[in-house]
Amino acid sequence: MSDGAPAILVRDLRKSYDGHEAVRGLDFEVAHGEVFGLLGPNGAGKTTTVEILEGFRERTSGIVSVLGFDPGERPRELRERIGIVLQSCGIYRHIRVAEAVRHFAGLYPAPRDPDEVIAIVGLDAKRDALARTLSGGQLRRLDLALALVGDPELVFLDEPTTGFDPAARRSAWETIRRLQELGKTVLLTTHYLDEAQALCDRVAIVKDGRILAEGPPAELGSTAARYRVTWSDEHGEPQSREVDDPTALLHQLTSAALARGKPLSDLSVTRPTLEDVYLDLTAQAGDAAEQGENAAEQAEEVR
Repeated sequence: MSDGAPAILVRDLRKSYDGHEAVRGLDFEVAHGEVFGLLGPNGAGKTTTVEILEGFRERTSGIVSVLGFDPGERPRELRERIGIVLQSCGIYRHIRVAEAVRHFAGLYPAPRDPDEVIAIVGLDAKRDALARTLSGGQLRRLDLALALVGDPELVFLDEPTTGFDPAARRSAWETIRRLQELGKTVLLTTHYLDEAQALCDRVAIVKDGRILAEGPPAELGSTAARYRVTWSDEHGEPQSREVDDPTALLHQLTSAALARGKPLSDLSVTRPTLEDVYLDLTAQAGDAAEQGENAAEQAEEVR
């Protein structure tokens, strides 16, 4: 249980491969009972970071604490208290769902009831089915069941809904929400911005091994500078404009509509979504990196 310390603490985390720095000084915390999302394009350093937290990969430098332990030392007590769903998992094709969950339950000192776990992940109807007969989404649910049966305090979910159809994704979201209701801490990596918006208490947007922004998804959008105002003009044509302050434009639009004696149709005022902020930040970071590379190339040519 929490003693006031965060479930995950990361300070100046760095990881290099043959001179390339994949993770460049990450700093973040995850509170107990929180769903925290790591977002970023391929190659951003998300999976490397998660593997360091799980104890599968050694860090180059920095401070990392997971449930009060250094995961680099791979202590048994830590491994008993975490659950992991990797990007892709494999399981014996001829084992039945209930058999697999019961087998994994036997590996932990105080597991959850296997039948309860099967119900949590929505596999009741498939409990006697062979693994080889499950769909891709059902196999991911089985992966999640195997991660949960040890009753972990902290669950790592690395791209848990990749390849899911929309209905399967929504079902997975409900499962993840149930984890939080059970008091679990969740670290989620995902490429789906709507998924992060729907599930995460806070997110960190990562690009090129650095955090570009961090905070609740709604607040990241609300702190963006501009508003988007959309409406239909007197001819029914859709119109849109981005402004720093919508007050004057709204006054202009409503006054013109009143003068015409016609309603102002399809009016909306929105702040940027998490996806808008993500795309803007990662594009800016990419532009800055490209400018830096160009400057370095020019300097090399001068030398």
